[in-house]
Amino acid sequence: MPLSPPTEREHLHTRTVECRGYRRADGLWDVEGRVVDAKTYGFDNEWRGRVEPGMPVHDMRIRLTLDDEFEIKAVEAATESSPYRICGDIAPAYRKLVGLRIAPGFTRRTRELFGGVRGCTHLMELLGPIATTAFQTIYPARARYPRKDAGAAEKAKDAAVVKKRRSRLIDTCHALASTSEVVKRFWPEFYTGPK
Repeated sequence: MPLSPPTEREHLHTRTVECRGYRRADGLWDVEGRVVDAKTYGFDNEWRGRVEPGMPVHDMRIRLTLDDEFEIKAVEAATESSPYRICGDIAPAYRKLVGLRIAPGFTRRTRELFGGVRGCTHLMELLGPIATTAFQTIYPARARYPRKDAGAAEKAKDAAVVKKRRSRLIDTCHALASTSEVVKRFWPEFYTGPK
């Protein structure tokens, strides 16, 4: 169902968050995120001069390279547009993500590493959608594209891992409640609703 019609209003700001997941030829995964903020009006900026309507106030990106277990193997962060000259200076700090796994506790750990003056608010906010995109990329792809070089035992192990990971999704949202019709259909062994 769509939102109700809005009252009369003036559009002032647009934030665009885009994330993309990629399967690499070397067996790893890249997940890239970008956040862009733009105003519908122009304004003067002490560092950049005039920022015209539609020009990015913020344009920041992060690329995480992950393995099948969601361990971060490499990180690259970049600030292409910002309101202050020094904003991009913090980008190398995000390399501290190397070695972390996107798993329970990831958000807490990123706040510890990059909260406040230790990071950039916008890059920090981008890590949540990137983590979700990693799950949306890797889980279905591992089920859909088993390793070509794997033997029968390894393929069976991969299938079991994918099934176990899918079971972790249960009770993480309304649609995936253990009592829902979705779980009953796709994971009947985990269904706890009425029979």
